[in-house]
This record gives sequence, C-alpha cells and structure tokens, in this order.
Amino acid sequence: MEDYRRPEPDDIRRSADARGDIVGSDRGSDITQTFGHDSDLSFVPFGSDLGEAELEAIDALPSGAALLIVRSGPTAGARYLLDSDVTTVGRHPEADIFFDDVTVSRRHAEITRQGAAFELVDQRSLNGTYVNGERVDRATLTNGAEVRVGKFRLNFFVSPVDLAASSEG
Repeated sequence: MEDYRRPEPDDIRRSADARGDIVGSDRGSDITQTFGHDSDLSFVPFGSDLGEAELEAIDALPSGAALLIVRSGPTAGARYLLDSDVTTVGRHPEADIFFDDVTVSRRHAEITRQGAAFELVDQRSLNGTYVNGERVDRATLTNGAEVRVGKFRLNFFVSPVDLAASSEG
C-alpha cells in the first residue's frame, strides 16, 4: 500500500465492535514499567478493519487535522483529534492524550503539525515509541501508520481533504 493512498472500500474490513481487553492499573506509583520481553513489541499490522463510526470520523476531518484511533490497549476504540500544532502524549494527567498505564512514560511523545504534515517525536521515553513496528526518535506520520506507545496501538489517519491534495501535487 502506498504511503499516501486512502484505503479503497474493497481494502476495508468492517467490524461491529472495538477489540481489546479493558484492564486497569491499581498502582499509585510514579514509575514507568518496562516490557517483560521482546515479544511484547512485535509488529502485527491491523489491516484496515474500520467500523462505520471510525470511517465517518475520518471523512469528517477538516483540512489540517488528523485522527488517532486506539486499536488495542486499555482504551481500545478511543479516538483523538489532532488539530493543534503540538499534541503531548503520556501518563502525565495534563497530557493532551492521557494514557493511564505504567508502560507509558509521563512525558512519552509529542505529535507536531506543520501545515498538513504530522511528525511524532519521542520524548526519551523508557519503552520507546514505535511507528509501523520500528522504534523511532522522530518519524513523519503517514496515512494508516501504526503508532505504539507503551501497550497502546493506534492508527493515524489524515484528513481526506489533505490526502487528496497530496496525491494531486
């Protein structure tokens, strides 16, 4: 699949409900827990199994905006609108995208926007930040990219308006 190609209707498998177990953490400590072994970090693409609600949310994105959809982890199904120049991700309660889990650093990553382009920047997190299965310090996010923050797996989607403009130019 090309980096800038929006999934065609035949590419999309529709699902009726969110996947993933909902688990909580009773820990009150202020430490980041590391993964137990490398198999926790395996990259297995989700494909494009989006439900109607996700497809509608993506189609409704205005120019200059993007959407992160949590595909697995304690908050599977959650959607986060990226519509500011800097979006913080972490376990800190004041993070723009707050993941309350010990596998996420307090200040884990930032997503920056310049025009219609988005870049993920790891903030020296303990467990690292992954894009499409590769640990990154900094990476440009492309449509459909998988982002991993701690035990959370998310997919990144750009506005269809910006996607169409990038394919024309």
